[in-house]
Amino acid sequence: MLTGGCHCGSVRYEAEGVPIERALCHCELCRRTTGAPAVAWFTVREGDLRLTGEPVAYASSDHAVRTFCGRCGTQITFRDAACDDRIDITTGSLDDPEACPPVEQIWVRSRLAWMATAHALPDDLERRPR
Repeated sequence: MLTGGCHCGSVRYEAEGVPIERALCHCELCRRTTGAPAVAWFTVREGDLRLTGEPVAYASSDHAVRTFCGRCGTQITFRDAACDDRIDITTGSLDDPEACPPVEQIWVRSRLAWMATAHALPDDLERRPR
């Protein structure tokens, strides 16, 4: 079982079963709704996801709804009406994101050019405290 939640702990989830998909998304909507250059997602059957707390829903397009914590802003899910009973969950919101790494990249035509060389950036491990 995969478990996770938002930064402040107001929204938590449990996802049963094996993820159907695990992807790093480069689409503009994901970038703009998270403020990140790409977003990692894993997909489960909607019936295999149990959410606690009260996530806020946002219709990010005419066919998709995203949920996030109304207190801290962490995006939790993405649901596309065209995808039957599937729901995407942000991999970064997992208690252990290493347990579900992406195995593919999607919407790569939208990828920011500098993401192709991001792995070559120098590491500065303790630049400033967070």
